[in-house]
Amino acid sequence: MKGNDLRTRRKVAALASMVMVASWLIVSATPASAAGECGAGYRKVGNYKIGSVGALEVYYNSSNGKNCAITRASRPSSGYKQAAISVENQPWADYDEGNFKYYAGPVYVDARGKCIDVQGYIGRTYVLKETVHCD
Repeated sequence: MKGNDLRTRRKVAALASMVMVASWLIVSATPASAAGECGAGYRKVGNYKIGSVGALEVYYNSSNGKNCAITRASRPSSGYKQAAISVENQPWADYDEGNFKYYAGPVYVDARGKCIDVQGYIGRTYVLKETVHCD
């Protein structure tokens, strides 16, 4: 009887350890995936097509007054991508460019109460939006 009790206790202990590890993995993975590329607190406020190859996405966080932009390809493919953002009529405050598979960015600007300019390139195709999202 003692041997069976010991085996049962070991199985219960092993099962409890697996449950703890699995729950830790789930909890630690959730915040990053739930927050998205810009981080927690951002909501999408704009989506501008870049021809047929992708879109320039614009997000806003009302608690910190920052806008965020990402240039996202419709299909994963290596190649030039760029995202840029600024307060309207100012030099680019933040930009990201390079040969990326999925997206360029995130890029940020603090623009509470101001309009912004955003730009996105995928290959040679681009979109430029000026004086938008005037919060």
